Amino acid sequence: MIEICTVGGYNEVGKNMTAVNVDGEVVIFDMGIHLESYIKYTEDEDIINVDPSELIKVGAVPDITKIEKWKDKVKAIIPTHAHLDHIGAVPYLSNNYDAPILGTPFTIAVLKTILKDEKIIIKNKIRKLAPNSVFQLSKNLKVEFINMTHSTPQTVMVALHTKYGIILYANDFKFDRFPTLGEKPNFKRLKELGKKGVLCLIVDSTYSRSCKKTPSESVAKEMLKDVLLGTGNKGKAVFVTTFSSHIARLRSIVECGKKMNRKIVFLGRSLSKYCKASESVGIAKFSDVKIVKYRNDIKRTLEKINKIGIGKYLVVLTGHQGEPKAALSRIVNGELGFKFEPDDHVVFSCKTIPTPTNIENRRVLEEKLKNQHVRIFTDIHVSGHAAREDSRDLIELVRPKHIIPAHGEHKMTSAMADLALEMGYKEKDIHVMRNGQILKIPS
Repeated sequence: MIEICTVGGYNEVGKNMTAVNVDGEVVIFDMGIHLESYIKYTEDEDIINVDPSELIKVGAVPDITKIEKWKDKVKAIIPTHAHLDHIGAVPYLSNNYDAPILGTPFTIAVLKTILKDEKIIIKNKIRKLAPNSVFQLSKNLKVEFINMTHSTPQTVMVALHTKYGIILYANDFKFDRFPTLGEKPNFKRLKELGKKGVLCLIVDSTYSRSCKKTPSESVAKEMLKDVLLGTGNKGKAVFVTTFSSHIARLRSIVECGKKMNRKIVFLGRSLSKYCKASESVGIAKFSDVKIVKYRNDIKRTLEKINKIGIGKYLVVLTGHQGEPKAALSRIVNGELGFKFEPDDHVVFSCKTIPTPTNIENRRVLEEKLKNQHVRIFTDIHVSGHAAREDSRDLIELVRPKHIIPAHGEHKMTSAMADLALEMGYKEKDIHVMRNGQILKIPS
C-alpha cells in the first residue's frame, strides 16, 4: 500500500513538502519555507538560526506533526532543487529524521553554504546525486533523478520506483528546449517511464491557469539584450535586479555588461551564496565579477563606484520584490551612500510574486524610483514554471494513473484538475488535496 501525505505547498505557493509511505518506508520530497511568512517572522529572507517550532506555528515551514507517526520510517529527504521554498526548511526540520539528504551537486552546495553561514548543524548525512542517475534506497525502493529545466541549475523530477509502480514527483519545472545553461529536459526518459507505468504524478500547478507554453530562457536573454544594449544609457547608472538563484540569468546579464564595456558588480548576501555554490560545482564562473556581500562593504563599494564614474559599471543587486532590507530598497532610501540621478536605469529581470506583501513592497519601491526620475524596466523575464500546455505535454508523456496537483493555492490545483478532466481522466483518479491530508493508492 502507498500513502501520500501532502504536508505543505497544497494550500499555498511555497512551503513545499510531500511524504510518500510505501509499505512502511517513507521518502520525503522537498522541505521548503513559505517565504512571505518567514520574512514576517524573521524580518530577513536569508535562512537564520531560529526556533523550528515557532516557524511551524507562524506557517513559515511545513507542519511535520502531520507525519509524526512516520517519523522513524523515513529513508531519505530529497530536495528537488535549490530554491528556498523547496530546500529552506531543511536546516530546521531535517534533524527530526534519521535519514540522509539526497540532492544534485548544486542543490547540496547551496544547502551546505546556508548551514555554514548560519552555523547550523544537522545530523543527517548529505549525499550528492547527479541528474539522470539512480540510487537504491532500500531493497524495495530506488530513486531516479530526471534532468529538468527551471530557473535554477540542476533541478530534477524524481521517480520513486516501487513494486506498485512509479511515483513521479514533478514540482517546479518547465520544458525549455533552448536553455542558456545546462542540458535540455530528459524527454526520452519521461517517455520511457510512461511506458513502464507511472502510478501517480505529483505535479506543479502554479501556472496551470495560464493557457500557453512557458517561453525559453533564451527569450529572456534576448529581452535583456534589448534593454541593456538597445537603450541609450551612456554615462548613466544601470542597475539590474533578479532572482539570486537564477544562475543562467545572471550569466546573461554579465555577458551584456561586457558588451556594454562596463565592469560588473554584484551586491548582496544571497547573490554571493548562489554564485559561490555554482562555482564550487563547476556550473558557472563568476571570477569576472566583483561580489560584495555585507552592508558596510556595499556602502563603501558604491561610494567608490560613484567617484570613479557610475557609467563605467553595471550593478546587479538584491531587492527585486521590493524587500525593505535588500540592497535596492536601502539605496533608494538613502542608506548606502548612493543617490540615483534622473534617467538612471533600474531593470527588474523578474516578475512580482503575487502576494499582498510583495505587491505592496514593489509598489512603494517603484513609486520612490519614479519620484527620483529613474527609468524603470519591469518584467524583463520568463518564468521557470510550466504553464498549462507544458503540463499537458508532461501528462501525455507519462500517462499516470493518478494525478495530484501540487505547489499552489486551491484555484491553481483546481485548474490542474480541470486540465486532467479535459484530457479524459476520471474524477476518482484526480486528487485535489490540502496541507496535511493523506491519500491511499491504489484506492
